[in-house]
Amino acid sequence: MNNAGKMGQKPRRDPDALPERSERVRSNSASAQNRPTSTPAPTPIADAPEKQSDTDARGRRGGERLTTLRPVASPARMRSRHWGLIASFVLGVLLPTAVSIVYLFFVSADQFASTVGFTVRREEGIDATAGLFGGLAQFTGTGVTSESDILYEFIHSQEIVETIDARVNLRGMYSRHWPIDPVFALDPSVAIEDLLFHWQRMVRISYDQSTRLIELRVLAFSAEDARRIADEILLEGQRKINDLNTAARQDVMRYANEDLDVALERLKKSREAMTQFRIRTQIVDPDSDIQGRMGVLSTLQQQLAEALIAYDLLLLQTEMDSDPRIAQSLRRIEVIRDRIAAERNTFATASHEVGELSENYPELIAEYESLSVDREYAEESYRLALAAVDAARAEAARQSLYLAPFIRPTLPETSEYPRRFVISGLVAVFLLLAWSILALAYYSLRDRR
Repeated sequence: MNNAGKMGQKPRRDPDALPERSERVRSNSASAQNRPTSTPAPTPIADAPEKQSDTDARGRRGGERLTTLRPVASPARMRSRHWGLIASFVLGVLLPTAVSIVYLFFVSADQFASTVGFTVRREEGIDATAGLFGGLAQFTGTGVTSESDILYEFIHSQEIVETIDARVNLRGMYSRHWPIDPVFALDPSVAIEDLLFHWQRMVRISYDQSTRLIELRVLAFSAEDARRIADEILLEGQRKINDLNTAARQDVMRYANEDLDVALERLKKSREAMTQFRIRTQIVDPDSDIQGRMGVLSTLQQQLAEALIAYDLLLLQTEMDSDPRIAQSLRRIEVIRDRIAAERNTFATASHEVGELSENYPELIAEYESLSVDREYAEESYRLALAAVDAARAEAARQSLYLAPFIRPTLPETSEYPRRFVISGLVAVFLLLAWSILALAYYSLRDRR
């Protein structure tokens, strides 16, 4: 019971030891505050056991261990690298952002935007197969250059800049606020390449290749100038389409006339060959000649049949073999048979004599048929070439391509550019990102030393 009671009771603390411990803690705190802020020198290893034993002897009193307090850290102070980081942030981020904001809101001139939209249309029913194959090529992903693509590249070209500058003085329009606004205004003494670069900044093109729609936003320092430049772009685009249309008509007519010339030359050569054949063979139409020869052969066969019948009748009427009529009838039959054989040999092996020349008649027939086929082909080609020329002339008589504007050049009432808030925000964000990257790179290099 006594042991159980003792085990359940908490250990008693010496009341005399508590004040002494608190005084030691206070004295240690006071001594720690009176110590200098510099780090104390390390204690030699040889004295460590003695100090440990002394501490254990002094710290343990009444069964408790006293904790020695370490020196308190000195308060943070600004160093030179901190001031440099702040200075770089001010000079690299805040100051350029402030300069950009002041320039955008108090120096830069207002810019007006005129909108114009158009597309290139083809007359219905013209070149339908080309449109079908063009759609298939677009579906399969192969490159097909259309008139809209040509017009898109033309608006970016130096040719349209030179033409419009000569007509409306683009340099004067874009250098109106020079040198007050050197960022958005143009130096009037720049070369054509710089004017083209500034043109591509001021004329913003949106082109949808699936629908072939082109939309422009033309910027200028006044609403009237923006609309005037948009009108000039529309006129130059129409002129370019007319030039393409004229070139296409000229190409079609040239190709059709070339095909007609080739067909005509082929027809002349085929007819000349036929004429030379007739002069050489003295046969105008071998087909008619064959039909005549066949008629002669038929006549001879009919005469042979009549002679045979007369011979048979003569044999029935007389019984004397020495009758001169029988011998005459036999001679007539033999002559007719020889003539028939000669006529038949003419179609196969007999020669056709022309003056001093002797030619094989079947070869003449084969040559004539070849010349006839060439002449018929040349005549058909010539008829088709004539029809193609007529169709090309009819197509060239009308305009198959034309520029169809779906948005006429607008006259703006308020300035939309430059986008001051957007540009200011982008400048601040990019400067902050650049400064953060440089600061992180500097500290990472500094820590690796």
